[in-house]
Amino acid sequence: MPHDEYRTIDFFAEDALPAPRVTPAEAERVGTELLGRSAHAEALGSQQDANFLLRADDGKALAILKIANPAFGALETEAQDTAADLIASAHPELRVATVLRHPDGSPRRTTMDTDGGPAVVRLLRYLPGGPLSGPRHLSPGTVAAMGTIAAKVSTALRHYRHPGLDRVLQWDLRHADRVVAGLAEHIDGHEQRTAVRTATTEAWARIQRLADVLPSQAVHLDLTDDNLIRRPYAPLPVPDGIIDFGDLTTSWAIGELAVCLSSVLHHDGAEPHHVLPAVRAFHAIRPLSAAEAEALWPLVVLRAAGLVVSGRHQAAVDADNAYATAALAREWRIFEQATGTPLPVMTLLVKTAIGLDEAPGEADAPVCPLLRDLPADRVALCDLSIDADSMDHGAWLDADAEDRLVADALAGGAFAAATGYARARLTRTPALSAVSAATVPTGVDLRLGRDTVAQAPVEGKVLTAAPGRVEIAHGPRVLTLSFPRTIPPLVSSGTSIRAGEEIAHLPSGSSVHVALRDAGGPDVPPLVRPEYAAGWLALTADPAPLLGLPASGGTDRNDLLGRRGAVFATVQEHYYANPPRMERGWRHHLLSADGRSYLDIVNNVTPLGHAHPHVERAVSHQLRRLNTNSRFHYASVVEFTERLAALLPDPLDTVFLVNSGSEAVDLGLRLAIGASGRHDVVALREAYHGWTYASDAVSTSLQDNPNALATRPGWVHTVDSPNSYRGRHRGPDAARYAPEAVAVIDELAASGRPAAAFIGETFYGNAGGVALPDGYLAEVYAAVRRHGGLAVADEVQVGYGRLGHWFWGFEQQHVVPDIVCVAKAMGNGHPLGAVITSKAVADRYRDQGYFFSSTGGSPVSSIVGLTVLDTLRDEDLQGNAVRVGRHLKRRLEALADRYGVIGAVHGSGLYLGLELVRDRTTLEPAAEETAELCDRMLDLGVVVQPTGDHLNILKIKPPLCIDTAAADFFADMLDLALVQLGHGPTR
Repeated sequence: MPHDEYRTIDFFAEDALPAPRVTPAEAERVGTELLGRSAHAEALGSQQDANFLLRADDGKALAILKIANPAFGALETEAQDTAADLIASAHPELRVATVLRHPDGSPRRTTMDTDGGPAVVRLLRYLPGGPLSGPRHLSPGTVAAMGTIAAKVSTALRHYRHPGLDRVLQWDLRHADRVVAGLAEHIDGHEQRTAVRTATTEAWARIQRLADVLPSQAVHLDLTDDNLIRRPYAPLPVPDGIIDFGDLTTSWAIGELAVCLSSVLHHDGAEPHHVLPAVRAFHAIRPLSAAEAEALWPLVVLRAAGLVVSGRHQAAVDADNAYATAALAREWRIFEQATGTPLPVMTLLVKTAIGLDEAPGEADAPVCPLLRDLPADRVALCDLSIDADSMDHGAWLDADAEDRLVADALAGGAFAAATGYARARLTRTPALSAVSAATVPTGVDLRLGRDTVAQAPVEGKVLTAAPGRVEIAHGPRVLTLSFPRTIPPLVSSGTSIRAGEEIAHLPSGSSVHVALRDAGGPDVPPLVRPEYAAGWLALTADPAPLLGLPASGGTDRNDLLGRRGAVFATVQEHYYANPPRMERGWRHHLLSADGRSYLDIVNNVTPLGHAHPHVERAVSHQLRRLNTNSRFHYASVVEFTERLAALLPDPLDTVFLVNSGSEAVDLGLRLAIGASGRHDVVALREAYHGWTYASDAVSTSLQDNPNALATRPGWVHTVDSPNSYRGRHRGPDAARYAPEAVAVIDELAASGRPAAAFIGETFYGNAGGVALPDGYLAEVYAAVRRHGGLAVADEVQVGYGRLGHWFWGFEQQHVVPDIVCVAKAMGNGHPLGAVITSKAVADRYRDQGYFFSSTGGSPVSSIVGLTVLDTLRDEDLQGNAVRVGRHLKRRLEALADRYGVIGAVHGSGLYLGLELVRDRTTLEPAAEETAELCDRMLDLGVVVQPTGDHLNILKIKPPLCIDTAAADFFADMLDLALVQLGHGPTR
């Protein structure tokens, strides 16, 4: 029924709200009239209105023609236009689809007849950029931006009043129960219909307990991915625009955020925990009350249920509405995601996100122990956490790890073996997984080594008594005792039980699970995923005291990242904005404190792999013997330097040992300056060599120092980056780099300042593993030597077999440097670096003074160096770099054939680089896309980071022990992430 000018909609008084049927020709007629110029109309989707994009003859977008549903009157549309103007004025940084006005200031609006009656028509500002809608995964930054906009709109409308807001809408969450009750019959399938009704009933009951204290105000109520518009030309989908005020009304203020969150849930890879950045962002601008935090997720569920029933209802009454029918699958996915995690759990996660978190409860002191004749001092505690020594050497990967630890404890005389509460079990962590596993225990598991009796630790009521399971209510808690199903309980459901009353006879060998949960809460799984653990654990208590055992202390809730920032200089950056806390590594895996395993694709510091037992044993053995400085006389420093020098060609036979790559480069330059008697150095652009004075002076990477080229000291002279992919000379023309560098060297000599040294990476590591042009170093080395200078090779990243076919990068160029600087791989994580040169060059250092490094070449460092060399050889890790690197590069090249965003695959062996570009012709760097891809890969279980001056290259330099399965996992996750982030296969 159409409304007159002063009435407002009451959804429940309408039979249906089909969108008005307006042809493009009709839209063009009225649009031309309102614009005052000719326009072409292009139909846009809408569930209940009719929208058209008006374009000029040249295709330029002019405006949006919005034809309201005839049920919506002029008073309502006036309220919407006024609210849009208000938001645009309050937040000029936001683009808002305000009504267009005539030169006299009056709105460009009229009415037209439609099949449903007279409809209000107006012209709205067109916002370029497109909506966030579609399946594309939304990054945390995008989700946070959605929450920020919702908060800004909420604050702008807080005091807005208008009679056109007094509406009864199906989208107003205050009426969600009535909407579902009235429209649920349109859901096909009993199971789905029942699920929607059940979820609505539970969520509505929770809301009713809070309704009286939830503030109400004017709300947009449709700030979804369909109505938040991307910033034009931005590389990533970051919203800054707002359209469609058709659902504007007065309702609960927190509904603004609930509606926004629900629209995230259908996107690729989205889970409920992925909306938390929006919650935090909203709260930072418009703080949530405790009641609003409690109400938020129930309202998300009600919104999801309303979408499902309304979508199916609209499809039934408006069968030709392609927009409505296309949304049905998406709306069901939103409902599944919204209801897939229990309401109390999500509510507690929301509260944790804004600092209202609740710690797990504490068990009441038992009157008697749960298990009779089982003294606590005879119960062995089996630590399965990230910190457990029993998890060393990859034991967490053994399928029988838990059984073995328990068996060892019982064999050692323990009456029982028990696991801990709340700390993630590493034994439940798969090595390679795109999603986290359920690792966090919500109770305690025991294995009995002798017969015992389970007895009630306190008085209570038996809720459940069945073979293998007994539940006892005591005050606000429910004690759950699970045991083999072959064992009958000694109590009955519904009866009262006294402390000490027998529950079950448990024979030796029984596995027993003990848990405490809130009486009004949902059933709690024995193990939960870490992303949701805070919510689940707040519904539980540690049952260890019921067994006479000390409470585990739960998880570490301290803000470790904040503590780091308070005392650790922040210029020492960390990977990722919200980094996982890594506390263990094994081979090519990194393990976080919450029990998530990540494939390590960036760690060229550990070529042997993390926690290699050979290194561990060697260090431990040497520390028991001696560790001092290298001025003392001992064998290991001699043996190590002999081995290292033997890996270099003549005349490189003399070794200096230091602690890092920065020190190695610094010393290498000092050696060249001392030996040549000159002070000028020629270095490559786009290179990083270290942080000491001299190594930083020759570093020109703009990412490490944005002012690098402008702040070089006068003795440093740079030559063009010989990048054959994106440099000034590409492909075959890259041969021009060497003569140009030679010309610089010759010009320096002609000016009376011949270079003491030329320094460069021998394989362009910092640029993403780009090989130097053939013959480049031969020409440049010859030029600098012709004028009395020395060639310094930076092998810090690429040396030690990482390139596969060559142990040293300079071998690929068929040259021999005068000075070689190496570090990183030498110590497998132990601080160890070296400079190798000729005896003649080394002896010239005497002219400058005495050289000494306190721990460079210490007994422990020397032993580590020897062990790394032995293991590289014995485990054929250089050969592994050839084999796995070749396989991985082929996988990456296959992805490059499918995805236009991949410009090139660089590198050799296990030093690879995947360069991302926005255009394969212009090679515009895809820096933001690379950062977003790294964040998504972390979510999928892979640690990978960007490199290069434009930060658009994935640096792929994993431990050399990586196997083909892990390489395939990396490639598969990269494939998945590229699809989810909308890069879509090109063919």
